Amino acid sequence: MAAAGRRRLLQAVPWRYGPRRGAAGCPPAEQVRTAFLRFFQERHGHRRLPSAPVRPRGDPSLLFVNAGMNQFKPIFLGTAHPRSELAQHQRVVNSQKCVRAGGKHNDLEDVGRDAYHHTFFEMLGNWSFGDYFKEEACSMAWELLTEVYEIPRDRLYVTYFGGDSLLGLSADEECKDVWLRLGVPASHVLPFPLKDNFWEMGDTGPCGPCTEIHYDHVGGGRNAAALVNKGSPDVVEIWNLVFMQYSREMEGNLLPLPQHHVDTGMGLERLVAVLQNKRSNYDTDLFTPILDAIHKGCGVPRYQGLVGDADVGCVNMAYRVVADHVRTLCVCITDGIYPGLSGAELVLRRILRRAVRFCSEVLHAPPGLLASLVPTVVEVLGNAYPELTKNEDQVSDVESPGEKPSLSLSLQGTALRGGAEVAWSLYGNLGFPLDLIGLMLEEKGISLDLAAFNELALEDAKRKAGGPQAGQRDDTNTRLDVHSLAQLQSDNVPATDDSPKYAYRLGQHGQYEFSPCQATILMLYRGQSLQKEVGSGQRCGVILDRTNFYAEQGGQDSDQGYMMRLGQQDVLFPVESVQLCGGYVIHEVATVETLRAGDQVQLFVDEAKRLACMTNHTATHLLNFALRHVLGDNTEQRGSHVTAERLRFDFDTKGPVTVEQLQQVEQVVQDVIKRNEVVHMAEVPLTLAREVQGLRAVNEGYPDPVRIVSLGVPVESVLTRDSEAAMQTSVELCCGTHLLQTGAVEDLTIISERQLVKGISRVIAVTGGQAKQAREVGQCLAMEVDSVSLRMKQRSTSIPEMQNLSKEVGQLTKVVASTAMPQWQRKELQAILKALQRTANTAIRKLEIQQAEEKVQSLLAKHCNQPVIIDTVPADSLSILMKVVNQLCDKSPGTSVLLLSPQASGEVLCACQVSKNCLPVFSAADWAVAVCTQMEGKAGGSPIVAKGSGNAKDIQGALTTALEFAQSKL
Repeated sequence: MAAAGRRRLLQAVPWRYGPRRGAAGCPPAEQVRTAFLRFFQERHGHRRLPSAPVRPRGDPSLLFVNAGMNQFKPIFLGTAHPRSELAQHQRVVNSQKCVRAGGKHNDLEDVGRDAYHHTFFEMLGNWSFGDYFKEEACSMAWELLTEVYEIPRDRLYVTYFGGDSLLGLSADEECKDVWLRLGVPASHVLPFPLKDNFWEMGDTGPCGPCTEIHYDHVGGGRNAAALVNKGSPDVVEIWNLVFMQYSREMEGNLLPLPQHHVDTGMGLERLVAVLQNKRSNYDTDLFTPILDAIHKGCGVPRYQGLVGDADVGCVNMAYRVVADHVRTLCVCITDGIYPGLSGAELVLRRILRRAVRFCSEVLHAPPGLLASLVPTVVEVLGNAYPELTKNEDQVSDVESPGEKPSLSLSLQGTALRGGAEVAWSLYGNLGFPLDLIGLMLEEKGISLDLAAFNELALEDAKRKAGGPQAGQRDDTNTRLDVHSLAQLQSDNVPATDDSPKYAYRLGQHGQYEFSPCQATILMLYRGQSLQKEVGSGQRCGVILDRTNFYAEQGGQDSDQGYMMRLGQQDVLFPVESVQLCGGYVIHEVATVETLRAGDQVQLFVDEAKRLACMTNHTATHLLNFALRHVLGDNTEQRGSHVTAERLRFDFDTKGPVTVEQLQQVEQVVQDVIKRNEVVHMAEVPLTLAREVQGLRAVNEGYPDPVRIVSLGVPVESVLTRDSEAAMQTSVELCCGTHLLQTGAVEDLTIISERQLVKGISRVIAVTGGQAKQAREVGQCLAMEVDSVSLRMKQRSTSIPEMQNLSKEVGQLTKVVASTAMPQWQRKELQAILKALQRTANTAIRKLEIQQAEEKVQSLLAKHCNQPVIIDTVPADSLSILMKVVNQLCDKSPGTSVLLLSPQASGEVLCACQVSKNCLPVFSAADWAVAVCTQMEGKAGGSPIVAKGSGNAKDIQGALTTALEFAQSKL
């Protein structure tokens, strides 16, 4: 590196130190991070990007972003839209927030046990997308480590891929030679096999050899080569440089990638430990302020860095767990992941539970310790990730009031249930980490049967395997693999012109008219290979030069329809789904006859489905605007899905949406519908779109130019400098198809609203005729509830009548819960029905008590001062019979009672109660069993009270049995 350039870079990093650096010369973590970013940005022309959120965007295979490369997967796979900002990247650098907890990469159970595992960490990375490769990547890394960070060269060791004979891969001699030319001694350049030095994205996809840089903490001139990749805490990997040059195919073979990429990752925590001369990440200034805050908050002895048996009482482990987990919680909650019951939310719940338990059980901290640590975490990480500072108040609610009671409840339950079952319940349903479950069971003297636990886990996995995935469409004919994409590009096959999908207009009678589209088949795709011809009776992907079909994207379902070959009007080729991949629109078609590249086709979209999707997509924009208008500008969209039948919308919220707010939201939407606002749409440069006030975040996956959809305000007005027009209406970036005027929505009603997880709500809405129908159904149900309410107020004195009313309320409650109707009305009716159910239950109970009292007076007069009362009595229900027995015993202490009540159905009810003075010799349960067995029935209960039933063939015999049993016990 030129001396002048190095001086400029180091001016931004005001620390200089040599091999024997002391504490005073240690660089702060913030400067270490900054130096990395500026080195690649200023010296080597990389574009500096902010960290992506830890919630993955459009990648269902991940719970969390767990590596710096996640956000760049569309580039590696070749699926990035060619006009998107993402596709233009060549050299990039950033510091990425990463979480490894749950899924394939899961460090949760190890955190705290040692001094280096984390659930949250920062990944420093630089990337080349088809630009530089091995020589430049290694050279830059060596320059940064040895010249900027001034790490002693004799402490660094590099590894390279040593080859694999089974795969037919030779050693990466090219990489080895690069390191040797850079001056690394041959004794410090070490070959390793596939498991250590060959990186793969997944079971299939881009992969390649990697080279790792390791650091020897001991140094002193020794040769530590034998300790590399041996798990020694003295010699640790600090940087991994991956050279993506192959693609793993479905069959397991490797094919060369059409374009080579570089993907590097260096954990900031490990790097800072090296530069601050620490053996543990927890001893660096990324953690020490948090550890100090924990000490102040709980009063236990200071953190000493002890592990294993030396850590008596696991106090130091608890320090590490809490410090790590509070960082993870802060970052995840800031990025919109809240503790919940499934997926990433469930994992975060486990992390929160683990942190709370260590706080309370080991550190004996007062409630609220986690929340008190948030400002310290923000102070440590806030400059690098400003979103933490912005959302500090939101994150401070991290320790929910319900956590401690639920911990106590689970602990109580543990003493009563078997080891494996309770372990699985706590782990799978309540989110407790397995290591904590083991400790909890141990405290109760219960050992965990791991074999039984694993069997339960396997059963659960099998059950889930038959769930949502079972019905998913096979997309092998519509998802182009990286080699097919590269072949299309190298053959100069143009990207599909899909602008005709926007070619529709309003006819003179107000109906939508969709322009016809004629196209040429450019290529066919089947079985993950490009083909020029596909025979009849097959399914394949059809790539056209142009199309009016909408491909699934932006949350909107794809079009369906059919295509016809020109001149062959009697043969229809159904189009079942449409996908967009790397700029190519792939139509999934059932071939009723042979299709060939070059065929001319006429395209026909299912207009009814398209129009329904357009209606619901425009309604989604209206709903988004209305929610922000009613709930506040901080209401951010978290996801949406538009189909022909309905629309779904997820958004941030601080709590359940109230009845009044739901009504207000619907009213705002109705007002815009009635005004029949014009829907303005235009493509504009991405740089201009970013300047629009009030527009939600623009990510780099959007194509450039980007499409803006504005309701009621021309796009030109929205783009005017300092214009606040976008704040007063709905303005969004959107590639979807929309109505031309809002009046065609006709109506919208929200038929469902619920919290997915804490902080995120989901609403489902319907439009047009469906909305009208939902309102009519709501009105009908409201009338039925009014009718029941009126009859309830008349207060019938008949128990059967009140029981029928109670049953009717129960049935109405089920119907109201499951029927499509306005959600605000559902909530109102549910509140009324809940009150009516309470009223009915209370009325029935009072009538039964009243009826029981009348029967008790008669029986007391008949059996005055008897130690045992055995008799028959008319009673409408077992509940009344039990009340008669209870009241008899209350009014005649010391008396044991058994009553039978013949029913019109031929059944005989039995209820009994034994005086406590007669226990344990005389048992009510045994008494009832003896009598009901005589009547060919069953009974059960406790030593004091019991009940049962039988048939009426021999009631007199049953009464005799009752008397004989009592006499034998008294």
